[in-house]
Amino acid sequence: MADAAGRDPGLQPERTRLAWRRTTLSCAVTAVLAGRQVALRGGGAPAAVALALVVLAFLFFLGLAHRRIQQLDAAARPPSLAPQSAAALAVCTVSLALCGAALLW
Repeated sequence: MADAAGRDPGLQPERTRLAWRRTTLSCAVTAVLAGRQVALRGGGAPAAVALALVVLAFLFFLGLAHRRIQQLDAAARPPSLAPQSAAALAVCTVSLALCGAALLW
């Protein structure tokens, strides 16, 4: 079923859902590798704090991504991503990168 522009409306949301799932998987891998790094090297309290921040950022990102995937599934034409959600997702991504880098030092 193509719309007036000759485009299948089901393909774009499906690609977007898959992109959200890939990004969530990447965040999960980052969190697991950070946990592994702390378990192997230790590092005391600073490493434990960094690991806790990684886990919190991952869980927050997971919640936002899950909500967005549900929005994509719920409507034929899903709403745009809210600026507040986009900013929160960007903060989660940057904090995961920074905490992951801090654990490598």
